[in-house]
Amino acid sequence: MVEWTEFERSTIQSIFEKMDYEDVGPAALCRCLVVYPWTQRYFGNFGNLYNAAAIMSNKMVAQHGITVLHGMDRAVKNMDDIKATYAELSVLHSEKLHVDPDNFKLLGDILTIVVAARMGTAFTAEVQAAFQKFLAIVISSLGRQYH
Repeated sequence: MVEWTEFERSTIQSIFEKMDYEDVGPAALCRCLVVYPWTQRYFGNFGNLYNAAAIMSNKMVAQHGITVLHGMDRAVKNMDDIKATYAELSVLHSEKLHVDPDNFKLLGDILTIVVAARMGTAFTAEVQAAFQKFLAIVISSLGRQYH
């Protein structure tokens, strides 16, 4: 079980309360697909992903980015048991979708960059530490089925 300080808990909740999901979700997933092009293989049914412009304008990519962030809401609401919260998603991603679990870390890193850019100077080292701790638990929970 993860121990959360009151600062960490309130910081994570505040980040997600203030987050513009329709901006951050698509920005993070699009950037991930551009920066790490091998991650595109999981989105073959999303149409044209041939270059950065095509990825950035792809409505299916944008919608999935929003879906991913809303999936993280579940972790925010269940911070004391994120592993159990994501048990089904872990099975789905490992057994049905066969997603390489390293991709969760890549997307987490990109999400940190996008959130930092949106928050500006409010994204202090302490805020980043709380956010990355949260992402580490989410990533570990999603990858749990692989172990």
